[in-house]
Amino acid sequence: MSETSRTRTADVSAAHSATAPPMTTSIGHAAARSIIIGIMLAMFLSALEQTIVAPALPTIGRSLADIENLSWVVTAYLLSATVATPLFGKLSDIYGRRLMMLISLGVFIAGSVACALAPTMGTLIFARALQGFGGGGILPLGHTVIADLLSPRERPLIQSYSSAMFLAASILGPVLGGVLTDYVHWSLIFWINLPLGVVAVLMTDRALRRLPRNERPHRLDFMGAALMVVAAIALLLALGWGGTRYRWTSPEIVGLLGASAVLWALFTLRLVKAPEPFIPLTMMRKPVVFGIVIAAFFSIGTIVGLSIFVPLYMELLLGHSASASGAALIAFMCGATVGSLLAGRLMSRIEHYKRVPVAALPIGIAAVAVFAVWPGGLSLLEVVELLALAGAGVGPMYPATTVIIQNAVPPHQFGVATGTLAFFRQLGGAIIVAVFGAIVLGGIGADPGGLSVDKLAGAGGAGEHLITAFRWVFIAAAAFLGLAFIAVLAIEERPLHGPRTHAASAAAK
Repeated sequence: MSETSRTRTADVSAAHSATAPPMTTSIGHAAARSIIIGIMLAMFLSALEQTIVAPALPTIGRSLADIENLSWVVTAYLLSATVATPLFGKLSDIYGRRLMMLISLGVFIAGSVACALAPTMGTLIFARALQGFGGGGILPLGHTVIADLLSPRERPLIQSYSSAMFLAASILGPVLGGVLTDYVHWSLIFWINLPLGVVAVLMTDRALRRLPRNERPHRLDFMGAALMVVAAIALLLALGWGGTRYRWTSPEIVGLLGASAVLWALFTLRLVKAPEPFIPLTMMRKPVVFGIVIAAFFSIGTIVGLSIFVPLYMELLLGHSASASGAALIAFMCGATVGSLLAGRLMSRIEHYKRVPVAALPIGIAAVAVFAVWPGGLSLLEVVELLALAGAGVGPMYPATTVIIQNAVPPHQFGVATGTLAFFRQLGGAIIVAVFGAIVLGGIGADPGGLSVDKLAGAGGAGEHLITAFRWVFIAAAAFLGLAFIAVLAIEERPLHGPRTHAASAAAK
């Protein structure tokens, strides 16, 4: 049989598999609980490490005598994690979830130890990139293991717990990082990953051996993977530096954007030409998969953007303290956590599960629209209430996007589908943060050279300019959520197979 024939046969087989009820496991409740707790711990560590380092940055800069390159401590982790998500998802479809989870955890732990021992800023940045590569694999692998373990009807509840865990880590990270840095030593924010990571490995190793084996013989498209990774890095660097370190029209940013565009074009061509592309075209051509990727890009990306710019809005425009801004951000994350948990429970119980995000997103859009109408005239209590509502409206998109995309693909594509979803979630966050930053800087006429509170606050008492700038930030946020809403509306609602069984209930306890 020729290569083309084998590929077509595999595609036909995949199409048939996608219409069949996904397989579920027959493992016991204790093993299911062990797997769930283990992967939740691993995912918590990965999510925590994205935010825990922020309050320690000034201390790290002074300790290592390098302030100029301090931003790379954060950027290196995020870049590496973003490019790792689809790669580990694809590899797990080839070599199995257990092996790739253990490798991902091992890389993450090794990177954490290297960060704690780093004698120079350059070493720390390299170690953070290594840590991010491992952490970027943990999150999609965790969601994929849940898909292997439970039927589609059971998944929403557990996926909502993992989303709540991720949001909780986003809140706890800065608090824990500040306490450890102020009262112990900044290296402790990395050392804590060693014992917790070892516990996660021990808890999941034996249990993951009992997962169903859904992988098939595959070949990794190294050329396609390399093109995607380099294209993503160029784009994220341009978005991270544009308007801050360099002007958007500078040769550096234009060159990075141009190189990224060329590389993405080559990656698209590779998807068409490769016998077995890195991201299967048979998967991306499915309207459900394409639609939910678009919805995740705009909805989760908007959550990330708001979580960064709401504190700036409160401090610069409304004149609140940093602690008040932090409290408001906690309200936003708590609202998202509650929305995620409620969505998970409802989606596992009702037949028309798509109604949950369809009903929730307009609440988030309306809350953000209020900020756009009255950006400068809201009290602290009103801000907190609106942010809690906004969080509750967008929170359901965390479990909904994962459940819907996994329900649309056959089991042997769970890994690549979940990794692709995670990649576009993070890419959406990077792009939307860049858009919000460009709006704020453009609105007040600030020059590039570092987006900081001091710079913005010193923009010439530009009260009206700040009102206009943040009004457009919230208008853009509402528009992005509107695009996510339209994408969800357009998605075909396919039945979630399998009744709610005792396995999910036991694992959730």
